Amino acid sequence: MAKAILEFDLSNPDDVNDYKRTNQALDMAIALWDIDQYLRAETKYNEELTQDAYDALATAREKFYQILNEYNINMDKILK
Repeated sequence: MAKAILEFDLSNPDDVNDYKRTNQALDMAIALWDIDQYLRAETKYNEELTQDAYDALATAREKFYQILNEYNINMDKILK
């Protein structure tokens, strides 16, 4: 069985920051997922959107995925 153990020296301020980032990684991934789902739902189901609002949300969602891709972040792999 493969294991990965992360160790942080919590008396070191840099390690404390790394620990906090690591500890909140799942929360960040879920927040990104929620943002994507919000943008998707608005463009797909909100019948009150003007065309300009629809275009803005669609552009934001495209940019969102472009940024994820630039950092090699695949939401499907993270949130299985």
